[in-house]
Amino acid sequence: MSDLKIKEIIENLIETFLEAGKVSLDLREKGLSKKLKSDNTPVSNGDLEVNKIVTQKLLKLTPDIPIVSEETSHNKSIKNLKDFWLVDPIDGTYDYINNLEEFTINAGLILNQKAVAGLIFAPAKNRMFYTFDKGSSFELKNGKSKKLDCTKKTKINTVKFVSYSNKLKPEIEKIHKKLGVTEYIRMKSSLKFCVVATGEFDGYVAEPRACEWDIAAGHAIIENAGGSLTDFEGNNVLYGKENFKNPSLIIKRKNNLNE
Repeated sequence: MSDLKIKEIIENLIETFLEAGKVSLDLREKGLSKKLKSDNTPVSNGDLEVNKIVTQKLLKLTPDIPIVSEETSHNKSIKNLKDFWLVDPIDGTYDYINNLEEFTINAGLILNQKAVAGLIFAPAKNRMFYTFDKGSSFELKNGKSKKLDCTKKTKINTVKFVSYSNKLKPEIEKIHKKLGVTEYIRMKSSLKFCVVATGEFDGYVAEPRACEWDIAAGHAIIENAGGSLTDFEGNNVLYGKENFKNPSLIIKRKNNLNE
């Protein structure tokens, strides 16, 4: 698939994401219906409706590319997927159903097992992020696209990270120390990737947890903005692994976090 085609596809998805975000908020305002999935995590009618909106548009734009979504079983049993979409219609369902703001809508395009493009929309914060190529990550603000390049916005001589939890596990605490992290703030959902790409934060560390659809779009956004994502051993992260499980993650705005 050519770079030009990927750009066209991603730009065609922006309005769909904005529409899906509005639907998610409207449904929440009316009152969500909720249930527990087999893994004991919550799902709402909002998750399912957003999934329907996003996947229908993807099928229209790229009918030959399989879609793997958190909320459906389609294509999850296919072995050795190389080119496919990873969709998480609502990342941060707990925040979503509890009237909090950090939930996101996500779609990441995987080509040859690598995250190359994607979109993340945080409807309650009205923050829309997308990417289609190296050097081409953007945040859409007031109808205008601002290019992201991981320029540091935190104070000089501080290294500010986001974290999945307020209480760090020893292994993560050790990596924070090695990287010179001076403070960290808890943040939910894939918004973590986006605020590193904008330079509002310097990085994020996570033990193996969650699934590929949670990180694919964010991976593309951060790397295409000039940052990096590896596992704890410094290996690149590929997609289509067994059960779509994530490895450990280290996301950095730059190699030198003080610059």
